[in-house]
Amino acid sequence: MTQLKLIILGTLLLTACAHAPGKISPNAPGQAEAAKSPEPPKQPVAAPVVLPDVELNSDLLYEILMTDIASQRGQPELAVDDALDLARKTRDPRLAMRAAHLAIESGQMDKAIEALRIWQQIDPNSQTVSRLLSSVLLRNGMIDEARQEFVKVLKAEGDHTGQTFLQLYQMLAAYPDRAAALKLLRDLAAPYPGVAEAHWAEAQLAQATGDQALALREIRRARDLRPEWDMAVSLEASLLQKSSPQQGLDVLKHYLSDYPDAHEIRLQYARALLEQKQYIQSRAEFQRLSNENPDNPELAYATALISLQLNDLQSAEKELKLALEKGKKDRNTVQYYLGQLSEAKNSNDEAIAYYREVRGGEFLAAAQIRLAYLLSKGGQIAEARRILDQVVVSNDQQRAQIALIEAQLLRDAGQDVESFQVLQSASEKMPNDPDLLYGAAMMADKIGKPEVFEKMMRQVIKIRPDYAQAYNALGYSLLDRNERIPEALALVEKALQLAPDDASIMDSVGWGYFRSGRLDDSVKMLRRAYASDPDPEIAAHLGEALWVSGDKDGARKVWQASLKTNPGNAPLQAVIKKFQP
Repeated sequence: MTQLKLIILGTLLLTACAHAPGKISPNAPGQAEAAKSPEPPKQPVAAPVVLPDVELNSDLLYEILMTDIASQRGQPELAVDDALDLARKTRDPRLAMRAAHLAIESGQMDKAIEALRIWQQIDPNSQTVSRLLSSVLLRNGMIDEARQEFVKVLKAEGDHTGQTFLQLYQMLAAYPDRAAALKLLRDLAAPYPGVAEAHWAEAQLAQATGDQALALREIRRARDLRPEWDMAVSLEASLLQKSSPQQGLDVLKHYLSDYPDAHEIRLQYARALLEQKQYIQSRAEFQRLSNENPDNPELAYATALISLQLNDLQSAEKELKLALEKGKKDRNTVQYYLGQLSEAKNSNDEAIAYYREVRGGEFLAAAQIRLAYLLSKGGQIAEARRILDQVVVSNDQQRAQIALIEAQLLRDAGQDVESFQVLQSASEKMPNDPDLLYGAAMMADKIGKPEVFEKMMRQVIKIRPDYAQAYNALGYSLLDRNERIPEALALVEKALQLAPDDASIMDSVGWGYFRSGRLDDSVKMLRRAYASDPDPEIAAHLGEALWVSGDKDGARKVWQASLKTNPGNAPLQAVIKKFQP
C-alpha cells in the first residue's frame, strides 16, 4: 500500500475575496477613492495535513481521468458527481478541493458545499476552506451557516482582522438582502470595536440600506481610530456630499491640510468643488494636480473645461492644446472643444479646421453640424449640405433633426424654396413627424402656398392635438390674410388654452379680437402680450389697436419705445408709416 500522491493539473483554488481590495472610486456613493491596501496577512503555519493512505490502482486512476474528460467535454454534472464520489471514497483533501472547484465553476452550489464540508472534516484548521465555504454559503443564501464560518475566519486572523473585514465587505456588498447583510456584519464586528476597518465596512453597508445616520456614525468611529486613513475620510466626505455638501468639502480640505500629498483625496476635493459650482477653487485644485502630474492629459483637459465654464478662453485654449500635446486618448473630444472655443472667439476659420479633425467619438455628429453651420455662414451652402449628408443617424428622430437643420441653413441663406423642398421630402419619408410637418407648413406659407400650408398644418394638429403652436400658426395665417375670421379666432383661442403663458399666442388672440371688431378686448390682450414680451411685432399690433380705438398718443408711445430697441424692424416701421405717413 502506497500513499496516494496525485498531481491534478489545472486545479485553481477559489478563495473568495482572499485579495486586498483595490482603489474604490468616490463616484460610487459612499466608496473611498483610493485605498492603500495593507500587506496581505501572514497566515499562521498550520500543521501539515495527513493525506490518506490509499493505493493509486488502475480503477481509481480511471475514475480520476474520467472526471477530467467529463469536465473537458462540457458535462459538468457528471464531472462533479464523479469528483465528489472520489472525495468521499478517498478522503483526500486535494480531491475534495477539486470537487468543490468543479461544482462552484458549474454553479452546483449544494454539491460545492458538500465537497467543502468533506475538505473541512479532513483539515478542520484550514482558513482557506473556511473562507471559501463562507463565501459559497453566502452565495447560496445560507446566511446563518455562513456566519459560523466567518467567525472562524476572524478568530484565526489575529493581527490581520482589519484586512479580513475589508474582504467581508466585498462579499456582503453583493448580497441581495442588504438589511440582512448589514445585520450579519454588525454581529461579526461587535467583538472588534477597535478595528477601524470593521466600522468602515459597517458604514458602507449602512449607506447601501439608506441609513445615513448609522453610516456617518460608523465612519467617524473609523476615523477616530485611524485619522490618517484616506479611505475613511473619502467615505465621510461622500456621505456628507448630498445632505451637507459644505461639510463634506470641509472634511476633505482639513485632511489635505494635514496630508497635502494625498493625490486621490485632492482629486475627490476638486470634483466635489466642481459639483458645487465652485469653479475657481475647483480649477485651482485641478491645476495643482496637473502640475504634479505633468504627463496626465486628463487633468489638463478637466482644467480646460472649467476654464471654458468660467469663460476664460485664453486659459482654456492653452490647457486644451496641452491635453492634445500630452496625447489624450480621446483626441476627437479635445478637437471638438477647441472648435467650440474658436467659435467663442469668432475665429470661424480656426473652428472649421478643428471640427474637421473630429473623426469619431460622441461629438462627431455635433462637430459635423457646427461645421456645416459655419460653412453655410461663409456662403458654402453646397459643402455644408454635403457635410450634413455624411452625419451618421440611427433612427428617424435623428434624421428629422438633420433635415430641420439643413432647412434652417437654407432659410438663413435666403433659399426658401429649397428649404421647403428639404422639409417636404423629409416629411414624405416620415409622415407622422409633427416637427417636420410643422416646419414644411411654415415654409409653404412663406413661399406663398397657403393651401399646402393649411393642409400640412391640419395634419400636424391631427397627429398632435395638443400642439399649441400649430393651432396658433394656422389661426394667425388666416387672420393675417383677413380670411374666415371666426374660425381663425377659435383656432388661436384653442392655442391659448393649451399654452396660456405664451406671448406670441396672446398676440394672435389680441389680433383676432381686433379683426373681429372687439377693440377693448384686443387692447387688453395685446397689452398683456406686450408686458410678457416687448416684441416689435406685438408692439406694432398693440399700437394699431390703440390708434384705431382712439388712443393715438398711447399708440405713438408704444411705437417709439419699440423703435428705440428695434430700429430696423420692418413690420413695425410699416405700421407706423401706415398711420403716420
